[in-house]
Amino acid sequence: MDYKTLSSQYLHREPWLTVRKDAVEVPNGHVIPEYYVLEYPDWVNAIGITKDGKMVMIRQHRYGLGRTAYELCAGVIEEGEDILESAKREMLEETGYGNGEWKKIMTISPNPATQTNLVHCYLATGIEKLADQKLEKSEDITVHLFEQDEVKRMLANDEIIQALHAAPLLKYFTMEAGII
Repeated sequence: MDYKTLSSQYLHREPWLTVRKDAVEVPNGHVIPEYYVLEYPDWVNAIGITKDGKMVMIRQHRYGLGRTAYELCAGVIEEGEDILESAKREMLEETGYGNGEWKKIMTISPNPATQTNLVHCYLATGIEKLADQKLEKSEDITVHLFEQDEVKRMLANDEIIQALHAAPLLKYFTMEAGII
């Protein structure tokens, strides 16, 4: 059932983009001579809910798509960093919010066909404003607080377009509704 790697060659290696070309034999014996794989570190994201029930969202421009959109706070898990601590760090850096109760709600793959990484999604409830944002020079992020019904409406109207953020939000709202 597993694919067999016949050869592997790195085409590009940079911190934000590593591309590998493998020759792969599939279980029926067919050989795919050029199977491209994107290697990324694992990522985290977090649904943040304040003590008064507001959802903490960020808004930032996404150059690849050429759009500015609402998202969850998210980022790369630094090498050797604990996954939960990474999610807490990203929340604090991007929004200034922290503390509260944290639990993992899902782990998903951005694209299991061609990417090597996973996204670990957390729910943080009872968070509070602790500090100002500590953004990287490349980040231009604004913080927004929404009622949960507003976030549901944004999901329904395709205003949250990042699939890796829509999925945990949909799971959260499904769990809250008692569907799962």
